[in-house]
Amino acid sequence: MLSLGSLHLVYTFFGPKLRPRDPELEGRMKVVHPGITRQTTMWKAWVGFNASHSLGCMLFGLLYGYLALVQPAVLFGSTVLGMVGGAFLLGFVALGKAYWFSTSFRGLVLASILYGGGFAAALA
Repeated sequence: MLSLGSLHLVYTFFGPKLRPRDPELEGRMKVVHPGITRQTTMWKAWVGFNASHSLGCMLFGLLYGYLALVQPAVLFGSTVLGMVGGAFLLGFVALGKAYWFSTSFRGLVLASILYGGGFAAALA
């Protein structure tokens, strides 16, 4: 998740990967406001949502990676932490399947399998 989130953050701010292929659409997004407020544009919301999504994935990867490597007794001894992490990943898998593209979906499935495998190995 740390790798996926980091790559997503780079794509959010650099290069064309998360920009519309239609330049007119991007131009419209930069002037159209969402229904909830006129204090932002759809473009700023798009960039902000992508950046915050990236940061959430990075936080998950850093926190759970730290716990697994430095405080394994805390992570693997806590049913709540294990279930919350698993639910987080499965939620991302569901979102990936429903709304995103195959590469991100496969990365999320892999992260979930590695997470489950890590727990299975630690508890065995």
